[in-house]
Amino acid sequence: MTETTIAALVGAAPLAIAEHGLPMLAMDLPGDEAVAPIEISALDGEAIQFERGQRFAVHRGVAFVPVRGVLTPNSAMLERYLGWATYHGLAETMAAVTASDEVQATVMLFDTPGGSVMGIQAAVQAVRAAVSVKPVHGLVHPLAASAGYWLASQCSDLSATPGSWVGSVGTMATMAQPMQPGSGGDQVFIQTSAHAGAKRPDPSTDEGKQLTQMRLDEMEGEFLAGVSEGRKIAVEDLPGRMSRTDNVEDGGDVFWGADAISRGLVDAEETLPDFLARIGGLYAPKPRGKTRAAMALAEAAQAQASL
Repeated sequence: MTETTIAALVGAAPLAIAEHGLPMLAMDLPGDEAVAPIEISALDGEAIQFERGQRFAVHRGVAFVPVRGVLTPNSAMLERYLGWATYHGLAETMAAVTASDEVQATVMLFDTPGGSVMGIQAAVQAVRAAVSVKPVHGLVHPLAASAGYWLASQCSDLSATPGSWVGSVGTMATMAQPMQPGSGGDQVFIQTSAHAGAKRPDPSTDEGKQLTQMRLDEMEGEFLAGVSEGRKIAVEDLPGRMSRTDNVEDGGDVFWGADAISRGLVDAEETLPDFLARIGGLYAPKPRGKTRAAMALAEAAQAQASL
């Protein structure tokens, strides 16, 4: 393992991540054997397996796309060694499965606390474009929070397994401003050019807080608009649905079970086997019925055999 963390890789960019996902940012960057293959059991008893870094697998005409881990725009290292999704990877995946004649529909399997805001729009648009051509079924198992829910909300329909969480709609930023002498005993100074004060806002000043708030609110507006379009909920109603109080400023919470369904955040609660059975029933190859000619030949053969 190295001493470089995932947080260092993500940087100080604004995040759409649930609070309980923040400890994942403190993880060291992965090594060569960081994660084992993912496997889920299909209805027919066959296993759907994803090797490290594999973006999707096609099983009986359905493309299964895992959306896991802290989401980043294009971190090939996290995608390859941890199996975590990237926005560029998802955009390419959705374009590929939509264009494939082998694929009738797509299933997106969500297990993510969210991640970076930067780059997510391309993935959101890719899911939306896929939905316009073929069904995209989403299953939260067990988490689609923040940026993860932004993506999940675009699916044709969205289910959650019992106990799974959805929501945490909103954006956040974490910044550090040197206020004390550095480790060498010297004060750390950061200075920008004359017309570049916004390159690194100072969160200890009112001006820095105001600029950061403007950025976060603009990103949240895009987030709310995306969920509104995907879930067919009026954008003005969403802040209230994401709050457990009468104050819309208390939004950004997570929800599960019947509460998530009643708020319109998911369509149904299903176990993984029930979900896979439903998908299999929709897209599994149907046995061919006998034609009238075949039935007539069979009847004639049976009559001949009885002579």
